[in-house]
Amino acid sequence: MTCEEQIKNWLAHDPIRMEALAIASEKKLPEWCIAAGFVRNLAWDNLHGFSSATDLNDVDLIYFDPRDCSESRDREIEDDLKSISTLPWSVKNQVRMHGRNSDDPYISIEDAMSFWVEVETAVGARLDERGETVIVAPFGIERLFDFTITLNSKRPKRTAFEARIKSKRWLEMWPRLVVNV
Repeated sequence: MTCEEQIKNWLAHDPIRMEALAIASEKKLPEWCIAAGFVRNLAWDNLHGFSSATDLNDVDLIYFDPRDCSESRDREIEDDLKSISTLPWSVKNQVRMHGRNSDDPYISIEDAMSFWVEVETAVGARLDERGETVIVAPFGIERLFDFTITLNSKRPKRTAFEARIKSKRWLEMWPRLVVNV
């Protein structure tokens, strides 16, 4: 089984994640996926042999829509999702995120994800029009299987990287992980 097939299998056997993907799919957002800890934590949980998944702090639904990049649109989508689901939704249109990060404008969802602090975090999933799971990963997904947390070379500020590792307690939660800078 390839790494991608393994991720899809783990997702298919996680009812909460499949519910989130189904709900997000109904929104018909352009270039969307649920990313960050949604896939990363699932992989690390399974690789560590955990019998159950760690709690989702949030469900990061990201999309790329240049027609309306207002924060109010994100709040509207988030409020709608929270009205039909108890999941901890966080919605962000990646079109405007370049400003927050002092980057050149992003051109796609994968381009935006390619600027995230950790390589392993830049992985997402969505359902296509047939309901099949699609993996979105600008760096590929193999790194998730290497037990590493890797600083993205586009984000050379090591202090922010180290602060995220500490605040998120990744090394405590998944003790086999190794920091890779």
